[in-house]
Amino acid sequence: MIRWFIVIFLALMFISWFSPLLQKLGFGKLPGDLRFMLFGREWFVPITTTILLSFLASVISHLV
Repeated sequence: MIRWFIVIFLALMFISWFSPLLQKLGFGKLPGDLRFMLFGREWFVPITTTILLSFLASVISHLV
């Protein structure tokens, strides 16, 4: 169970680092991706994008 928390955390960090590039490709603006202002800072939680990219990574890993 802890392994999945680590994987999800790392996936969220990876997506947040590359969010400007992914936004140009259309990711990050999907239904289910949360954007909100809190304490004067914009926060971004890419739930749907994470699921979609995880699915794509899974398909690629099964093909290879």
